[in-house]
Amino acid sequence: MTLYHDLVGHTWDSGTRHWTFFDTALYAIGVGAGAEDPTHELRFTTEDSGGAPPAVLPTFATTLVSRRAEPVFGDYDVSQLLHTYQSVTLHGPLPVAGAAVTTSRLTALRDRGRGRGALAVIDSRCAEAGTGRPLADLRTGLTIRREGGFGGAPDEEEPWERPVGEPDHAVGYRTAANQALLYRLNGDLNPLHSDPAIAARLGFGRPLLHGLCTFGYAGRALLHALCEGETSGFGTMSAGFTAPVLPGQELVVRIWERGGSALFEVRSNGRIVLDRGRFDRRAGDAG
Repeated sequence: MTLYHDLVGHTWDSGTRHWTFFDTALYAIGVGAGAEDPTHELRFTTEDSGGAPPAVLPTFATTLVSRRAEPVFGDYDVSQLLHTYQSVTLHGPLPVAGAAVTTSRLTALRDRGRGRGALAVIDSRCAEAGTGRPLADLRTGLTIRREGGFGGAPDEEEPWERPVGEPDHAVGYRTAANQALLYRLNGDLNPLHSDPAIAARLGFGRPLLHGLCTFGYAGRALLHALCEGETSGFGTMSAGFTAPVLPGQELVVRIWERGGSALFEVRSNGRIVLDRGRFDRRAGDAG
């Protein structure tokens, strides 16, 4: 199999994404908002919560990038493509309704080593349609299994060490048995998350929860634990996907504060499912 290294640096338009309050509320419910207490997080799930204006969960930004426009990076089997890393940086609170134009770039094809695969790094900028005002920057890491060992630039992982001692916050959420069915309504229709036959063919006992759904749960925990629920304080969040989650399982978001920053991980069913997590408050809002 061959990777198309000449595509490194290639940019493409991921299209324009339009959304309304109904989309942002559906996303919030898709990542568990209001599941434990329907009267909590009403700013994200209703259009009028006691006179307070509606707000958008920061990780909604991950839905603004369409994978459909993404080029193929080689002649690999697409079933070997795994979403293994995600970061999102907000330039400010997202509008409740609007439209965004997204431009993406293949930044790198990195060699993770023989038997570990190759890593495609994609950087995306979401800007408000019409004004060009930046809304969010995203970095996505896609591992192409079986493609490592080609002698290219090695994978570059930022140093990350799990802090000693108990976390400052441990936030638990129980996902619903139909959580993947709810989340897929945001546009991620990968049948791995809904079709038992497809899941079995890929070696899983039943459909999995979307990794970005778990990412959204972690974002909620960070928002409430570190920003008091105020989206203006949410800056950058990043994490690696390390193990699958089944709908209905519990997620525990463990957070260690570091001033205006934090390290975090997510555990489920006795194992780490999101690791190497980092969070930074938005510049100018580090108090």
